[in-house]
Amino acid sequence: MLQDPMDFEWSYWIEWGRERILWLLAGHLLVSQMSRLLVEKYKPWCLMVYGMAACWLLLGIKGFAVILLHAAISFAVAQFQLSLLTWLCSLILLSTLRIPAVEETKRKWYDTENEYYLLLFTVSVRCLFCTSFSLEYCWHAPAQKSSHSFLWMLAYVFYYPTFHNGPLMNFDEFSKQMRRQEAFSVKTNLSIFIVGIIRIFFWWCLAELMIHLMYIHALYSSALPLESASYWALGGLALAQVLFFYVKYLVLYGVPGLLLQMDGLKPPALPCCVSLMHSFTKMWRSFDVGLHRFLVRYIYVPMGGSQSSLLGTLLSTALTFAFVSYWHGGQSYLWYWGTLNWLGVIVENGTKRIFSISLIQDLI
Repeated sequence: MLQDPMDFEWSYWIEWGRERILWLLAGHLLVSQMSRLLVEKYKPWCLMVYGMAACWLLLGIKGFAVILLHAAISFAVAQFQLSLLTWLCSLILLSTLRIPAVEETKRKWYDTENEYYLLLFTVSVRCLFCTSFSLEYCWHAPAQKSSHSFLWMLAYVFYYPTFHNGPLMNFDEFSKQMRRQEAFSVKTNLSIFIVGIIRIFFWWCLAELMIHLMYIHALYSSALPLESASYWALGGLALAQVLFFYVKYLVLYGVPGLLLQMDGLKPPALPCCVSLMHSFTKMWRSFDVGLHRFLVRYIYVPMGGSQSSLLGTLLSTALTFAFVSYWHGGQSYLWYWGTLNWLGVIVENGTKRIFSISLIQDLI
């Protein structure tokens, strides 16, 4: 049976997974379990070395050098302990991914476009990891700097399960959990692994059924069927698309999430079903939990958040969505998407404030 080929993200990661990434993740699992069993104390460094080797193997020496250079520059700038300077450095590094001359140079490193895109996606995600580490470095006292060494940054940046596509885990959470030494139980880990594999296989089968039977993305790529469809049909197509997006990320985040559990870490919660959501705020809090924690900790709260004035709240929320739009690529449609989400969150929070007034509550 023919499948719908129009969802680039699903086709792309499934192809890479079958070719190499799943094998490299299996190698990570083997190294992780052996280090937990034999040398628990050195587990972060074993996983760091494996992650660097996997990066070198998949992205080549030049791709590896780019990620290492980003980490080194971020660490050097963090030494000034100025959050604003750290953010400026992160945005400049992120902007280099969109310079045509740099893009063209990187494309020449690889034989196929897919290999270049893998570097692009990986570096984009690594930028967030470098930013998280650097800001935590700026905020911690000198006595805690030993736990924020360059070696720890490399262990965090090159941690392989989250390497190419996330999910995002802030450095303070990663470091705290990675340092914690727990009793290792082969039986417990095996049961976690078996249950996790069954769940991921079910989600993958469901996503493949949707790709082979529903043709949601193919319908969206042509104006003719959309123009002839009723409003009910268009609504159904929109719902089907977001449901597929949800199932897709159960797989894409479920695989690294399972490996995080096997490593003794607590992964960010998997996306909440979109059918259970009725607000923009809940969508942002519970779909990509790792990204939400990053945005709240490093942008929203430092800018004042809900504790500031109305204007301060509007500004901190706007900056949060502006960064999300820019990080995703900065194309015009992403700015529209970010603006609409910002307006949705503002309207919801404004309505909550109005309904919290005692006079309004009495009227209700």
